[in-house]
Amino acid sequence: MSDAHKSMAKPRRSFVAKLVVRLPYAWLVAFFLVPFLIVLKISLSQTAIAQPPYTPIFDLAGGWHGIASFFAGLSLDNYAFLGSDPLYFLSYLKSLEIAALSTVMLLVIGYPIAYAMTRAPRRMQAVLVLLVILPFWTSFLIRIYAWMNILQHDGPLNRLLLALDLVREPPVWLSTNTAVYIGIVYSYLPFMVLPLYATLEKLDESLLEAAADLGCPRWKAFWLVTMPLSAPGVIAGALLCFIPAVGEFVIPDLLGGSRTAMIGQTIWTEFFANKDWPTASAVAVVLVCLLVTPIVIFQHQTMRGIERD
Repeated sequence: MSDAHKSMAKPRRSFVAKLVVRLPYAWLVAFFLVPFLIVLKISLSQTAIAQPPYTPIFDLAGGWHGIASFFAGLSLDNYAFLGSDPLYFLSYLKSLEIAALSTVMLLVIGYPIAYAMTRAPRRMQAVLVLLVILPFWTSFLIRIYAWMNILQHDGPLNRLLLALDLVREPPVWLSTNTAVYIGIVYSYLPFMVLPLYATLEKLDESLLEAAADLGCPRWKAFWLVTMPLSAPGVIAGALLCFIPAVGEFVIPDLLGGSRTAMIGQTIWTEFFANKDWPTASAVAVVLVCLLVTPIVIFQHQTMRGIERD
């Protein structure tokens, strides 16, 4: 290849490389930052009986006077209202509680499953991964409706418990926290198992062999070698489960009761029942900040740790 062709190929490769790097940022700007800014703007507005149901409206036709009037009409009243009403605080607290406990249960159940998958014969691992993701082939809503049938008073679960003589009276499952936990753990289990499996599957077996040669018991080698090396999978699985679980709406709405009102139900009520878009947007903005801030802090600490190493 001549020098001229080489000089022409380099700018093309450079352009493609820059495009590959910047495309994810463009995606985040278009589908996260812009919608977030729109919701943030609505959260600073006031409720109005109009269409859209809030004021002020950003109108460039009004010129500088219209822009000045727009910014003058924005306020933090909705955020002050959230702080004055305990309903929202309790909804946030309930969502964080349910999401945190569900994540712990998912980790306790998902880790042994992922560990067993990595210990299975190589030809069986693909089948086991397929079985883990198989529930995704069915509609999420249909699966939750199926659990409503299973957990109802005369459903299969209670009939089984009565047949095994484990209970004398059919327990109440629906409209309880227990039903919400069951639904979340069942629905989010693949999100915990797959990151753990991906991490454990790459584990260097020679490290465990070296620990065994040095006289380390298997349980101690698992605790000192396998667990620390699987930490990235644990963190990834926990984030993949905890973050969507906090804002879950369908599961608590169908399986839970009035005592399990999570923040997703509160946002839905404000948007569709009360038609109060500014307050609902303020609730959503606070929720996003609650979820994004720990992730940013964790990423910052991780990058500092990498730089030290």
